[in-house]
Amino acid sequence: MGKDKKTPQTVTIDDKEYNVNELTQEQVAMVNHVADLDRKLSSAQFNLTQLQFGRDAFMNALTTSLKSNEAEVLDA
Repeated sequence: MGKDKKTPQTVTIDDKEYNVNELTQEQVAMVNHVADLDRKLSSAQFNLTQLQFGRDAFMNALTTSLKSNEAEVLDA
């Protein structure tokens, strides 16, 4: 049975691959910050899409309701 060789953890920055074990602690911290910020940006974009859809749905419901009221007033 052969030895299990772990593939070194790498990060790609500007199309260049870096071995994380060869980075300084400060560089690893910055990589972690960038990854966390990427996740937060993705989450914020998801939330923005959700909020926009919700706003559009409420605006459509409001305009439908207003048109319905106008029709009732005209029929009265």
